[in-house]
Amino acid sequence: QVQLVESGGGLVQPGGSLRLSCAASGNIFNIHDMGWYRQAPGKQRELVAATTDGGRTNYVDSVKGRFTISRDNARKTMYLQMNSLQPEDTAVYYCKAVITNWGGRKYDYWGQGTQVTVSP
Repeated sequence: QVQLVESGGGLVQPGGSLRLSCAASGNIFNIHDMGWYRQAPGKQRELVAATTDGGRTNYVDSVKGRFTISRDNARKTMYLQMNSLQPEDTAVYYCKAVITNWGGRKYDYWGQGTQVTVSP
């Protein structure tokens, strides 16, 4: 079994910052691509930022220059530093990871989500 556990969400005022974490545990041989997604009420889930196991990153245009994705492979943890938050960033944020287990099988895994609310 593999688990992804997100933390770090909460309520913040416009212009504020939050740092999300996603910790992976369980039957893990290797973690490949990882990413942060978000889903606002009434909207489809969208990819916010992603990172490969080689360290390449990409971002949706709306967060470029404000959000930074990173990962600590030794700790099997991914982060999303979010600065200059705006009300339109309000959403449930999910982490996703592509993981190969010790049996050699590769699967996509999702975390349970963490709420980020940006409001005065």
